[in-house]
Amino acid sequence: MGYANLHSCICDLERSGQLRRITIEVDPHLELAAIARRAYARQAPALLFERVRGCRFPVLANLYGSLERTRYIFRDSLPRLQALIGAKSDPASLLRPPTRLLAALHGASHLLPRRRRNAAVLTHRCQLHDLPQLVSWPADGGPFITLPQVYSEHPAQPGWRHSNLGMYRIQLAGNAYAANQEVGLHYQIHRGIGVHHQAAASRGQDLPVNVFVGGPPALAVAAVMPLPEGLPELAFAGALAGQRLALAQPPGWPLPVPAEADFVLCGRVAPQQTKPEGPFGDHLGYYSLIHDFPVLRVERVYHRPGAIWPFTSVGRPPQEDTSFGAFIHELTGTLIPQVLPGVRAVHAVDAAGVHPLLLAIGSERYTPYSPCDRPQELLTQACAILGQGQLSLAKYLLIANEQDAAQLDIHDCAAFLQHMLQRCDWRRDLHFHTHATIDTLDYSGTGLNQGSKVVIAACGPPRRSLPEQLPERLDLPSGFSAPQIAQPGVLVLQGPPCFALGSQPTADLQRFCSHYATDHPINSFPLLILCDDSAFTAATLENLLWISFTRSDPARDLYGIGAFQQDKHWGCNGALVLDARRKPQHAPPLEDDAGVIHRLESWAVHGGPLHGII
Repeated sequence: MGYANLHSCICDLERSGQLRRITIEVDPHLELAAIARRAYARQAPALLFERVRGCRFPVLANLYGSLERTRYIFRDSLPRLQALIGAKSDPASLLRPPTRLLAALHGASHLLPRRRRNAAVLTHRCQLHDLPQLVSWPADGGPFITLPQVYSEHPAQPGWRHSNLGMYRIQLAGNAYAANQEVGLHYQIHRGIGVHHQAAASRGQDLPVNVFVGGPPALAVAAVMPLPEGLPELAFAGALAGQRLALAQPPGWPLPVPAEADFVLCGRVAPQQTKPEGPFGDHLGYYSLIHDFPVLRVERVYHRPGAIWPFTSVGRPPQEDTSFGAFIHELTGTLIPQVLPGVRAVHAVDAAGVHPLLLAIGSERYTPYSPCDRPQELLTQACAILGQGQLSLAKYLLIANEQDAAQLDIHDCAAFLQHMLQRCDWRRDLHFHTHATIDTLDYSGTGLNQGSKVVIAACGPPRRSLPEQLPERLDLPSGFSAPQIAQPGVLVLQGPPCFALGSQPTADLQRFCSHYATDHPINSFPLLILCDDSAFTAATLENLLWISFTRSDPARDLYGIGAFQQDKHWGCNGALVLDARRKPQHAPPLEDDAGVIHRLESWAVHGGPLHGII
């Protein structure tokens, strides 16, 4: 049996040595988040902070701090849930062995929530300023709820069956929000709450919204699951928890609440009201900047006796949300071939910020009677991928043909990149989507939610070997220096700083590309990356992926030696050149407060309260 509430989970983790209590007083302004990030990096246990400065509630960090601990939390229900998911992709699997059928039926029995008359979470009420005021990064616009479960129902079809539960960040204070009355509700494009908000706005109505914090750990995972239409997150949470989710009805309020939640904020979102929200240090490793987002007018704040406030801190990957992503892939990866016929696997690369880079393995089946030496069906499958929910926010989609390398591992980014670079024909295999939508948190494009995409498809036998040594004669143009080989076939170069939008980046890159003929030795490298610090970028694969794909927009930042345009198709006869320098419109990268880090390091020495944790 899974956990009915957060308290039972904490007790179990403590008994099994997977949780530590921190008894020193810790400041919610920067200190808690910095400890949490370093605890994740050290693969430390979950941390229960019992004394939070200025707040009477304890807070919990690093609950999902490793894939192993996340599996442990859901160990009782995972076999049943996996059998249930497997039945959708392969119904015959229920009979291999027959016990899988029983497991699937048992899992299905937990899908329907149950009503409870009394709820612990409705016992007490407080004000917004009583909640932990967690600020994660120095330039954040205020305190945020970082593990919120935001619940809404469709105005035309009220009830949990047409509900949405999503994890959309909540700004508790700061900016122009009325103290103790308003919070910021930041939801990005392609989020379920947007459908409900639009439906309410079309009727001229406010949208009732609940924000849950804490409760059964399954609720937080359900809130970030990419579930198919028609499967409410509350139902999935019951299956993941291994027991039906208990719901209660607050008196005089239209929406239900999880009876075992730790906190609930109840409020309404007006059809058109927005206020500036942010900045916020986000999971791409940069700040998301100030923009107008909806306002939640809070009417009630409930909490249970002994309530505990779970939180996370995001930043440049990997962070705790990396464990979420890995766990979700374990649960849903087998569904990809059913949702996207012909596609064996899709991988959103965490090191590149998730949405900027997708890897995919497809299949060429159009002409099985003849050798396939150019992408055909792969392009159809790429369009299907980019039309699928949040996958549509990707900027770079690299898709390989399964028949070319049956053992290709989509999670081995280095091997996948080499496979692609050995086979790509830059004259043919670049397919751009311009004036498209991208992730709200990505500032590499032309505006908020605006940018471009490129599909890079590779098919057929290798067409080149990939160099691993610098050529003797590079003959770099002025302003470009410090060549480094980051991966076989990938040459990283340091370019001049980019201070202006518009003409300067184009002039720099055109000057670089026109400096070389297509038979110059530099073209033995199929991919050239121009950046601000080549030593840093080439130092690790993770650095290469992060710099390259978070600091570039395909349509504006891809160039080529011997570039041409024919029949509205762009390609190049020589090396492909990616401009991954920082541009003026990019958001600033996240940096810790030096004073806070110095203080934490003094606590981490031998005998200190954080020794062995950070």
